[in-house]
Formats: sequence, structure tokens, C-alpha cells
Amino acid sequence: MDYLKSIPAVLREWLPVLITLLVGIVVISTIYRILMKRQTPTSGSRITQQLLIAALSGVLLVMAILQLPIGEAERGQLLSLLGILVTAAIALSSTTLIGNAMAGLMLRSIRNFRPGDFIVVDGHRGRVSVLGLLRTEIQTERRNLTTLPNLYLVNNPVTVVRPSGTFIAATVSLGYDVPRERIEECLVEAAENAGLTEPFVFVLELGDFSITYQAAGFLEDVKYLISAESKLRECMLDSLHRGGIEIVSPTFMNQRQLKEQIFIPKGSERPKPEPSLADEPRPEERMFDKADIAEHEVKAEEKLKGVLDEIEELDKDHDGKVDEATFKARLSELEAKRAQLEAEIEQHKEQKEEEPSDEER
Repeated sequence: MDYLKSIPAVLREWLPVLITLLVGIVVISTIYRILMKRQTPTSGSRITQQLLIAALSGVLLVMAILQLPIGEAERGQLLSLLGILVTAAIALSSTTLIGNAMAGLMLRSIRNFRPGDFIVVDGHRGRVSVLGLLRTEIQTERRNLTTLPNLYLVNNPVTVVRPSGTFIAATVSLGYDVPRERIEECLVEAAENAGLTEPFVFVLELGDFSITYQAAGFLEDVKYLISAESKLRECMLDSLHRGGIEIVSPTFMNQRQLKEQIFIPKGSERPKPEPSLADEPRPEERMFDKADIAEHEVKAEEKLKGVLDEIEELDKDHDGKVDEATFKARLSELEAKRAQLEAEIEQHKEQKEEEPSDEER
């Protein structure tokens, strides 16, 4: 009986702690729902939300400890223990976890690349498919996914292919017996046949037995960079063969000891090809499918943010400045666009979920 009588006293002592935990959980859940409702969660906003929820959870834990029905000495010991645990966790993971997190925040602040961009870093080449707080994922030309820690990207030079276009180039070594003007004419023709604009030729090196030439041109659609590089080399090969220029090194000739044999395939005598690269199937459509989804999702999120800002601005300016009919028509148009973009973003998210997550791997 004495035990039963002590139950209400125990409940009264622990009631403040329970109320604090209950109210804290409700507040944190409400804040999370508001954040999810107010804006479409991009990769950057997700990180901000996670950090905010983690900070609020820490505050709630400290408040709960302060409400415990124990003495000041025991409460101080618990807070000291919590501080030691947090400090130890930061110290043990500072070289990896915290370092990558700080590098991720740095990459987001400078914004030199985003999902969908083509990057090259220390021999790794591909399009960005995920830009997270701790790591960046790129999809390579073999359609594989390569994960790079953000600290690695900060410590190594990162080359970003500009979405507005880039120059691509290919080299070839030819003998001194062929006139330079003739070679340059064939290489410029090859760059034009490959669908490149502003073609030019550089003489890179005067070797002991051959001259190294570089044919280059401007590629506007960088999404198909891999195919364009291959197409340029194909056109260089065909153009030089049509011009009667052998692509054979003196070393090869000396080793085989062939007498005045021309090394040009008979198939290269076909007529000059038309620049029909746009009509050909592109392997990049399959290579970088996840990166394409990430790029389209980011662009849709940016458009959605613009629509939401315009709706908010329209509501502010509605106070007598715009007639009711115009206001309703524009608002209806923006709401329709908003619904379309939200459906598009949701579709992209579903497509991304078809890929196995890091945890499932």
C-alpha cells in the first residue's frame, strides 16, 4: 500500500520532464512539417532542415536533463557527461565527418557546380548526380556511380564543363613530308563535319620524326560531350584519308619494312559525310540517366521557387493595385504552373527512388 501511495508522488516529480519531452517533440514535429510544406526540399534545404532538427533535439535533451527530479550535483554530472560525449564525438570524427561536412558547406557557398554538371577531378570524369553534405556522387560514362568525399573535392582541382558550351580537341601526329597547310585544311574540315563551330588547328610539338597537330572546335550542347569527342576523331580519320594523308609513324614503317604501300582503307573513299550528329542516337542518354534526373529536378525546383515567389508578390500587390479579374486569371495560371512543377518534381523523386540507396547497397 505504501508503494501505491508513492506512485502519485513519483508522477508529480517526473511530470515536468514528461511535459517538456511531449511539448518538445510536438514543437519539433510541427517545425519539420512547416519546413516541408513551405518549400520543396532541395538537396541544400534538406541539409539545413536536418541541421535545424538536430540542434532542436539537442536543446530538448538539455531541457529534459534540467527538469529531472535529481540534485544539482547529479544534474551537473549528467550535463558534464553529455558535454564530454559530444566533445569526444566531434574530436574522433573531426578528420572525416566534420571535415567533409565543412567541405560540403564550402562547396555550397561557392556554388561552382550543381547536379547535372559535367566535372573532372583527379582522373574522375562524369556528371554530378547527387550533391550532399558529406559526399558528391558523379555518374561516369560507363553509367556507374562514383562517390567522392567533399573533402576530396576541396583538396583537388575540380574542372567544371560550362553548360553554355566548351571547346573539345583531339590530336594526331603526322610526318614532315606533308605540307602543313594541307593538313590544317583537312582538320578544319573534320571539325566542321563533327558539328563543331569556330574550328581551329594548333601545332603542338615538332618531334624528331613527326609533328603533333591538335584540331579543336566549340561544342554548344555539352550534354553529349563523349559522343562529340568520338565524332571529332572519326571525322579527322576520314578527312585525312580522303585527302590522301597517311596516319603512320616512321617507327611503324621501319619495323615492317614495306615498300611504298599506302595505308589508307578503301572504305574511306566514300563521299563527304553530312553533319548529322543531332539525328544519331546518343549513348549519353543512357550513360547519365541519373544525372539527367538530378539536373531536371534542380531546374524544376528553381522554377517552382520562382513561381512561389511570384504568387507571394502577387498577393502583396493585390490590395487595390490590380483589378480582380486580372488577379484571378494570373493567380490561376501560376497555381496551374505550380501544380505542374510539383508533379514533375515528384516524378523525378520517384525515378531516383528506383535506384538503390546507399544504405541498400
